Amino acid sequence: MKVLVLGCDGQLGVELAGSVPENVEFIGLDLPILDITDAHKVLECCRKARPDVIVNAAAYTAVDKAEADVQGATAVNVEGARNIAVAARGVAARLIHISTDYVFDGTRSTPYEVGSMTNPLGVYGRTKRDGELAVLEESPGAAVVIRTAWLYSKTGSNFVKTMLRLMNDRDEIQVVSDQFGTPTWAASLAAAIWAFVDSPAHSGIFHWTDGGQTSWLEFAVAIQQEALALGLISRKIPIRAVETKDYPTATRRPRYSVLDCSSTQAALGLKPEPWRNNLCEMLKRASPG
Repeated sequence: MKVLVLGCDGQLGVELAGSVPENVEFIGLDLPILDITDAHKVLECCRKARPDVIVNAAAYTAVDKAEADVQGATAVNVEGARNIAVAARGVAARLIHISTDYVFDGTRSTPYEVGSMTNPLGVYGRTKRDGELAVLEESPGAAVVIRTAWLYSKTGSNFVKTMLRLMNDRDEIQVVSDQFGTPTWAASLAAAIWAFVDSPAHSGIFHWTDGGQTSWLEFAVAIQQEALALGLISRKIPIRAVETKDYPTATRRPRYSVLDCSSTQAALGLKPEPWRNNLCEMLKRASPG
């Protein structure tokens, strides 16, 4: 089976490349070789590769920057997603498209199901929601949309790496305590994607995160505890709680964005690993020892 991964240099793409099943021929493309906003180039690359499955891990993920760059975010997250879906249909390939918890407004206090009403709060979430719709419209019955949340890995830009840097550089940090979600190791999401690759009967929207839920503050505290134990940082510093209202950003974030992953568990027979277990495993792999 031939699988084409777009966005192969991002944190998810790297994890996909590092966990390729034996029966899969992996092809990875990213900037500058392929710009997914170029419909002609996308179709040309897909025709050349002739994949059985396309995984779209490419996205505009600068949440705050998107508020001032609506055109750029739309070009990648909506039109780029549409270009890929059209190309997938053109070469008769299945498409697995990655989306986000930011399609929800966070006003609930119970996990969001796949059929829950979307109501994104900002440009990033809105373009990702519109990208989902474009994919399902252009590739009906042959596309899987996977929403995930709070993604991190040992590569790329993410909360875990930011916290480790700040904990080494500063004497104190402040972290938001009233936003809740589920940290998700990119390797865990990659495993779910490979399971979908191997399960061609499924289509539509699914959710996948690690297990449980926490706040950004509790996540930061866990990072410090585990990193200290592994020698990734040399000292413990105070982590102060702040509320969202005291930490203004360009875009509003959902206060609660825990995703219900039960449909994915039922479809694939997977059980999410508790988020803290996966955090510990990721940090172990990042440890020089």
